[in-house]
Amino acid sequence: MFELDAYLERIGLSGRPSIAEIHRAHVTSIPFENLDPFRGRAVSLELDDLQRKLVADRRGGYCFEHNLMLKAALEALGAEVEPILARVGDRGTQRSRTHLLLRVHFGGEVWHADVGFGRGTLLEPIPFGPGEEHVQQGWRFRVIADGPELILRTVTDGEWVDGYTFVPEPVPLIDVETSNWYTATHPRSPFVSAGISVAMYDPEAVAMSLSDWSGSLILTELTPAGRAVTPVEHEQAGDLLSARFGLDGWNYDAGRRLTAQ
Repeated sequence: MFELDAYLERIGLSGRPSIAEIHRAHVTSIPFENLDPFRGRAVSLELDDLQRKLVADRRGGYCFEHNLMLKAALEALGAEVEPILARVGDRGTQRSRTHLLLRVHFGGEVWHADVGFGRGTLLEPIPFGPGEEHVQQGWRFRVIADGPELILRTVTDGEWVDGYTFVPEPVPLIDVETSNWYTATHPRSPFVSAGISVAMYDPEAVAMSLSDWSGSLILTELTPAGRAVTPVEHEQAGDLLSARFGLDGWNYDAGRRLTAQ
């Protein structure tokens, strides 16, 4: 059973909020993070495990966890929700389908919802399918068509870039499980091998991220107008994860291995 009230409390809401209110509250309350895959721990997509991790334990997760949690919440409110898999990066890139988004049917309308794309995720759902540009607190998004595929695009450093590409067809949950298993366990998955990746929007829609994928630990704060990049010592990471991302109890040991209390 999905515990809707506990989830809404986790994201600072109650009652029967709108889909847009839930989406925005989720991305400003629950961080994107790959701390389990990076430490060699498999990621469960069972609903009880998702509720325990993201709600009760106040952790975050990556796209499969975030969007399956959102799917359960929206279905509890009466929506019909379809999972769709996508390939991250520029169109034509030969990559596995390692991203999950949602097509949401509610009140006679159809929405593109996605609370799990890290610091480039939507603040609020947008109408499903290709169409006009959508501006959300200065962040610009647009979906275009390329043959049978759709591409979510956003503006980064003043340029339109592809976020991910997908065929607009729902997939069974076994396909989601397969993509999740690859993403969480395969040695070539960047979530396993590249380092930590933590991100979320703050209440003012500043996109914050902490990552060491470049080889150094870096805090990045993005706004539609620019970015600030701050090097971080590993000894500072625990306090930063707690203060900025609400992730308590994490530290690097003397060997610079990520540990949890």
